[in-house]
Amino acid sequence: MLHTSSLRNRRTAAAVGAVLALTAFGPNAPAHAAGYGTPTIGLPVSYLSGAVGATGDPVVTVTVAQSGADAGALTVAASASSKPSVAGTGDVTVTGTGATRRLSVAARGRGFTDLTIKVTGLGGKTATKKLHYAASAAVRDAADTRYLTGSSDASAAVDVGDGYAVVADDESNTLRLYDRSASGAPVRSWDVGPELGVSKEIDIEAAARVGNTIYWTGSLGNNKSGQYKADRNTVFTTTVTGTGAGTRLTVGGSYKRLRDDLVAWDEAHGDRFGFSAGTADGEVPKQIDGFNIEGLEFAPGSTTTAYLGFRAPLVPPKAGGKALIVPVTNFDHVVGGGAKAVIGTPIELDLGGLSIRDIRKNAADQYLIVAGSWAADDNSDPYALYSWDGVAAHAPVKRLDLPTGDPGGWEAVVDVPDLTAPGARVQLITDSGSADLYGDGTEAKDLDHAEWKKSRAVRFTVGG
Repeated sequence: MLHTSSLRNRRTAAAVGAVLALTAFGPNAPAHAAGYGTPTIGLPVSYLSGAVGATGDPVVTVTVAQSGADAGALTVAASASSKPSVAGTGDVTVTGTGATRRLSVAARGRGFTDLTIKVTGLGGKTATKKLHYAASAAVRDAADTRYLTGSSDASAAVDVGDGYAVVADDESNTLRLYDRSASGAPVRSWDVGPELGVSKEIDIEAAARVGNTIYWTGSLGNNKSGQYKADRNTVFTTTVTGTGAGTRLTVGGSYKRLRDDLVAWDEAHGDRFGFSAGTADGEVPKQIDGFNIEGLEFAPGSTTTAYLGFRAPLVPPKAGGKALIVPVTNFDHVVGGGAKAVIGTPIELDLGGLSIRDIRKNAADQYLIVAGSWAADDNSDPYALYSWDGVAAHAPVKRLDLPTGDPGGWEAVVDVPDLTAPGARVQLITDSGSADLYGDGTEAKDLDHAEWKKSRAVRFTVGG
C-alpha cells in the first residue's frame, strides 16, 4: 500500500510539473519547449545609412538559428526604435525564410535612431541585436540616386565593367570597388599607400584608364593650410585584372616630381600661368590663382599624351577666366619609367568662368567635363556638364546645369556614353565630405563610423 501511494504521488507531481512548464512557455508551446536553446541573431554590420525617399537603399543580411528548432520557424522583426521620427519599427521590413533573412529600412526623417532587431524562437525564447541607423535627407532625382558608403570624399572614378567602378577618396589612399547600381559598402578595397611608400594622403583627385592600366594623380597642390606635402606630388598606376565584382588591382609605377616639372616649365615660359607663385609656401590651392589639378584624361587617339585639367588657376585669374588643360606628351614614360615630363601646348577652354573638376572620354573620343568653382568645397556655386571633342581649337558645349540644392559637390564622371544616342545617361559622383548629412552639425568626413559616410552617385540624361 505504501508503494502504490508513493507511485501515485509521483505521477501527480509529474503531471503538475508538465502543466506548469506549458504555462511558462504559453498555451501554444509544444510540450518539449524546455529543450529549445536560446536563439541567435547575427548582423554583418552594426551601423547603417539610408536616405529619406531613397530607391535601392542598402539591404542587411540577418542570420538566425536556434538549437532544436528549424530556422524557418523563427520570426524576425524590429521591436523598438529610439527615435521613431527617423525610422520606427513599422519602417523595418524583413523578408525571406530559413536561416538567412533580408532587412531593409524606409527612413521617415533625417537623423539617427537605434533599431532593436529581435528574433523569436520556439518556446517563446528571444534574442536581440542593435542596428545604429542614420538617415540623410531626401534629394531630387531620388530614383536615379545611389549612395556609396564607407567614404564621403569621392574624388575620381573609373569604370571596370559589368556595372562596377573603382572610386578614389581624396582624404585617404584607399581605392574602393562599388556596384554602381546599388547603394551600399564597397565590394573590395585597396590601400595603395604602403606600396607607394607614402604615409600621408596623396589627395587623389583624378584618374584615366588605358587598356588594363589606370593612371591616378594627386592634386599636386599645397594642403589647405598652404603647406607643401610631398605625398601630394604623386602620380601612380594600377593594373586591372578581371572585371566587375571580380576586379583586382595591382600597384604599378609612380612618379613624384610632376609638380616640379610643371613649375619649371612655366618658369621657363615667362611664368605664364603663375605656377611658381601658386605653389609657394603659404598659398592655398583652392583660390583663383592657386595650383590644383582635378582632371586627368588622354588626348584623342593617344595612349601617351595626357591632359591635366586644372581646378586652379583660371586663365587669366579673374572672374570669367578660362579653364586650363596642360598636356604631358610622354605621360606613359613619366609614370611608368620615371622620365621627366614633356609639356605640350596648353589648352584654354571657356567653361563660363568655371574650372575643371573632372574630365572623361569614351572610345569614340567624346569627352565630358564636370565644370565647377575653383573655390573651397561645397555646392553653393554653380556646376555644369560640358561635352567636347578633345581638340584644342574647338569649343566645349554645355549639356546641362547640374543641381546644387543637395549636399555635396560634383566631382567625378564614371564613364561617358555615346553622346549621340537619344536618352544616353551618365553617372556622376559627389564629394560629400564637407556636408552635414544627418543634421547634427558634423561634416561627413568627421563622422565616427565609416558606414555612415557616403557619397552620392546620380544618373543624368545627356545623349541626343
